[in-house]
Amino acid sequence: MAQQALPVREARLGKPLGAGGTARTVNAVALLLPGCGPTGLRRPSPVHALTVRPLAARLARAGRTEGLTAHVVHYRCRGWNGAAAHPARDATWALEEVVRRYGDVPVALVGTGMGARAALHAAGHPAVHAVLALAPWLPDPHRFGAEPEPVKQLIGRQVLLVHGTNDERVDPDLSYRYAQRAKKINRDTCRFEVHSDSHSLHQHRAEVHALATDFVLGALFARSYARPVKDALAAPPPLGLRMPLASGFGASLRH
Repeated sequence: MAQQALPVREARLGKPLGAGGTARTVNAVALLLPGCGPTGLRRPSPVHALTVRPLAARLARAGRTEGLTAHVVHYRCRGWNGAAAHPARDATWALEEVVRRYGDVPVALVGTGMGARAALHAAGHPAVHAVLALAPWLPDPHRFGAEPEPVKQLIGRQVLLVHGTNDERVDPDLSYRYAQRAKKINRDTCRFEVHSDSHSLHQHRAEVHALATDFVLGALFARSYARPVKDALAAPPPLGLRMPLASGFGASLRH
């Protein structure tokens, strides 16, 4: 059966938040990649982009004085669609667009769900300095007979995965196994577990957003990471890949 053609449609960047919306120089960019479904060629629902906008706004506020701008990426279609990997291709397009607009600035890819998978796939672009994958949707190669997800593109990047232990949509063990493989070739990889939280990470949203902000700003501007992030990056597996996200993280980061 022939693969259905993708409608003629362009990916786009949402309005800039932070330095990009002012007269200040843009020194770094965070690209927010929302979740989507495994299949679908129809136009994405705007709800997906809206779910990552609060985090985009928080990152932009936290990094405004250092010249950080944030954009939400709007995909061409609502599905990953197998080998076509449309969100990953749109992420690569977005990176090229950042270079066109802002020049040679460091970029952090911040994805949720299937958007986290797109961020991990697109990490090999030379502009990427950091990847944050929140509740990443990763296929089970044993179940679907697929090839293992690539990890070589993560070399030289700061990488953080975050997953809720009660995620019923995506098995958290898949992100742990992916992190194991990534850690073998890139020591700057760590993973946090959000105990009792679900796929949306809504129950501990404040802690997750605080962790995301600390990691992204630390990676883009060479800030000192919070102690738990330092410990996770330094610890060998499995400890550094099963680091618990403590309740209240962010209330007093520098300790």
